[in-house]
Amino acid sequence: MTAEAAAEVQHPRRVEPRRRAGWIIVARKELADHLVSARFVILLLVLGAATIVPIYLATDAIRDVANRLTDTRGAFLLLFLLTQSDSPVPNVLTFVAIVAPLLGVAFAFDAINSERADGTLPRLLSQPIYRDDVINGKFAAGLAVIALVMFSVFAIISGFGMFRLGIVPSGDDIIRLVAWYAITVVWVGLWLALGLVLSVAMRRAANAALAGFGIWIAIAIFGSLVVGAIAGVLAPVASAGSLEEFLGLTGLSETIQRLLPLTLYQEASAVLLRPDVTTVTTPATIDQYEQLGQQIQGQYLAFDQSVLLIWPHVVALVAMTALCFAAAYVWFMRQEVRA
Repeated sequence: MTAEAAAEVQHPRRVEPRRRAGWIIVARKELADHLVSARFVILLLVLGAATIVPIYLATDAIRDVANRLTDTRGAFLLLFLLTQSDSPVPNVLTFVAIVAPLLGVAFAFDAINSERADGTLPRLLSQPIYRDDVINGKFAAGLAVIALVMFSVFAIISGFGMFRLGIVPSGDDIIRLVAWYAITVVWVGLWLALGLVLSVAMRRAANAALAGFGIWIAIAIFGSLVVGAIAGVLAPVASAGSLEEFLGLTGLSETIQRLLPLTLYQEASAVLLRPDVTTVTTPATIDQYEQLGQQIQGQYLAFDQSVLLIWPHVVALVAMTALCFAAAYVWFMRQEVRA
């Protein structure tokens, strides 16, 4: 036995334990902070109240429509679509589309700049973790909180429908509701990624919050007006002379309006929550228009066929979210952090 072998026997090599991924550690810490924060409780109560109120007001309308249905497929999904006819309160889908983005902005506008303002960012980066673990962990924690809040809201609405109205979801209703839940998480995740970009770009959390809420107001309130005006200039449907020209201009106008992410989310949600929706676009030719008119009224699409209709919408929303997060990631990696 050589001297080196004898030394290894006397002093065996120490096997270091496998180090846990740094982003998981950051995400767990951020998630714990979010769950005990007043921000989480307030937003959960606001979003819960914003969705329960339209259901409570539309209880009689939902019960009447459900009693008149001969085909019960999609009856449970009426909870998220119907509202009282004489009430100005919109339905649950509209509330979620407009109010839920506040979750994304609220949980991300101070994710990075607050660490920088408190002087804890250099200390955090001095730990044995990679630099990108910080932004990855913060995004993962925010997405987990959003998923938890939306699951709670959907569970409350579903429970209210089953116990208050006596409507039981079918298997297809559950699948469609789960798919809508996933798309809603992606929709709010887009705003989370946008808030992360603002948090990285702006030094002060107040400025990032104002910018995020300003963008939210611009898209939720004025976005459809601006995009509609642009569509009216580029595709003036009223000036169409023939049916074929009318169909072409209408298709172009719808394409321009889909540049707005809110339109993509609302159309995808409507297809999932309404099995009787068979198309999301206006026919481009006269033949397609005639074929659409020959379809049987009250026809219900299978879930996989509905997914084929909204697949481009889902891909667009995921791509927008990925681009926003990539911008925040690159910007953060290129920034100089001083102690």
